[in-house]
Amino acid sequence: MAYKKRSHLKKELVHRCNFITRKEAKSSIIEYNEVFYNRIRALSTLDYFAPLEYEESYEI
Repeated sequence: MAYKKRSHLKKELVHRCNFITRKEAKSSIIEYNEVFYNRIRALSTLDYFAPLEYEESYEI
């Protein structure tokens, strides 16, 4: 799983940006993980819904 996530990170963020400092790169990677990868990205385990969409569609 970690290798797959690293591959996505490289394709979707690192190879598309030119970072001037390590701090800038680190901030972008953290933002990518927190905003895109963990919240917005569709996941196969959730029937290809993003986690927020899946939670909103689930009714108690």
